[in-house]
Amino acid sequence: MANFSYEVLSSAGKRAKGSITGDNREAVMAELKNGGNTVIRCEEAGTLEKDIHIGFLEKKPKPRDLAVFCRQFVSIIDAGVPVMTAFDMLGQQTENKMLRDAINDCKKTIEYGETLAAAMGQHPDVFPRMFVTLVEAGEASGSLDVSFSRMAEQFEKEAILKAAIKKASMYPTIIFFIAIAAVVLLLSFVVPTFEEMLTELGSELPGITKFVIAASNFIQGYWYIVLVIIIAVVMGIKAFKKTDPGEHFFGRLAIKFGPTSKLTVKNASAQMARTLATLLGSGLSLMDALQITAGTMSNIWFREEMDKARDQVMVGAPLAKQFREGGLFPPLVYQMIDIGEETGDIDSMLNKLAEYYEDEVQEATQQLMALLEPLIILFLAVIIGGIVLSVIMPMASMYDGLNNL
Repeated sequence: MANFSYEVLSSAGKRAKGSITGDNREAVMAELKNGGNTVIRCEEAGTLEKDIHIGFLEKKPKPRDLAVFCRQFVSIIDAGVPVMTAFDMLGQQTENKMLRDAINDCKKTIEYGETLAAAMGQHPDVFPRMFVTLVEAGEASGSLDVSFSRMAEQFEKEAILKAAIKKASMYPTIIFFIAIAAVVLLLSFVVPTFEEMLTELGSELPGITKFVIAASNFIQGYWYIVLVIIIAVVMGIKAFKKTDPGEHFFGRLAIKFGPTSKLTVKNASAQMARTLATLLGSGLSLMDALQITAGTMSNIWFREEMDKARDQVMVGAPLAKQFREGGLFPPLVYQMIDIGEETGDIDSMLNKLAEYYEDEVQEATQQLMALLEPLIILFLAVIIGGIVLSVIMPMASMYDGLNNL
């Protein structure tokens, strides 16, 4: 009996992978075809040939990866290359492994008669629902290149915004970790060298010196407890953020917290306008576009606002009115949408909104980082300065005593 790894496509269009034992490949193939399955792959699995899948090590494709994929696909299709050949070429040159595997898998699925949209729909972790919907619309209208061009622009804009936020936040993040490392080093190595001398002075030590010495002793003796507490807090926060109350709490905090409030609202407005404009421009109905856009919103409060708007639009209410009553989006959003609804050119207004708020997000990010930088430096100066002061104060008192002799 030999062990075979297989991959089949059921009569319902669902894929299944696994392993099976059999006398030979022909017998295994016959068994796999029972029930109307289509065998995609059936190979004898040797000890070193088994497919080892380590999911947590695979990186999901970034918006820039998907943008490059879309641009390359359009270029290849415009050159007159068939879709199957295009996917074969893209599968060979795509760097992201998760995206490369999905492309190759889509090619196999298409070979067995499925549409491109259906093939991509089997990989929700790689191709977002909006992507699949636009591809489906492109296949139905015969304008697949237009759909991919729209998605390329969508992902490019998204990548630019994320890159701007990441770049602006890098400096404060580095400074913060440097501050933590400096404090740990001072408490672990610098303060202990002065501790014995300070305690031998014989005079009453200042409160700040006692506190720093106590903190130093605690760090040296119970550093593992501190580490466990930090890990537990971080994991607890991450777990809480995944719950419904946690999503609402941190979502509301991002909207209401002064320094991040403007950035959160502007980013949500840009995301909503760009996604909705892309979907409407591809021929989707407003209700379907609202439903898909709601799923792309990262903040749960804006996601719920989009769902409420869809429900109201379904019964005939204007979209601008719902956004006005919801109170989450800025006035400019529902004012521009109101004009678009009156003129019948809502997707054009949404594109203008997206461009405006994408510029606003970059400016708001720079302003936020400009505000945080001096605050972080001040925090660093207070902490390290306090530790240095705790060492200097007793020594200064000792020298004053010697001068008075």
